[in-house]
Amino acid sequence: MTTKIETRTREVPAPQDAGAFAVPRLDQQLCFALYSASGLMTKLYRPLLEPLGLTYPQYLVMLALWQRSPSTIGELGEALGLDSATLTPLLKRMEAGGLVTRRRDSADERRVLVEPTAKGEALRASMKDVQAGLACGMPLEPEELKSLHRTLTGFVAKLRDVASAS
Repeated sequence: MTTKIETRTREVPAPQDAGAFAVPRLDQQLCFALYSASGLMTKLYRPLLEPLGLTYPQYLVMLALWQRSPSTIGELGEALGLDSATLTPLLKRMEAGGLVTRRRDSADERRVLVEPTAKGEALRASMKDVQAGLACGMPLEPEELKSLHRTLTGFVAKLRDVASAS
């Protein structure tokens, strides 16, 4: 015998007591808006990066390496906002895929240098297509995107300052 359980959702009103702390609604949370936007951006990139054999985090690593190579794992982590525990497995997968090489720095054996392989460098030419494809999916005008980018870049810098101070 199967029992069907009916579930219903209801909106819970905020406490009426003026002294009580009212938890903001989910749709009022800045953190949720940023989280949602990040997830949707990643989703927009996925079909553009899949033909290149890249995931979104791998794409970000390649962008950082094309900007500065070789880079230490620490430098990459700082540029990407990732710790080495997150970055190292990602780099190992990229190395196995032939996109990057990792080697000990001869001047300081404690440091690991990362740089793109020829295969990784060859992907750079495809980035125009990725950016053009992404631009087609953007619901904002170019000037609005530039303004949003400036705002978010400033916000992230201030958050990093706050995080490093604590």
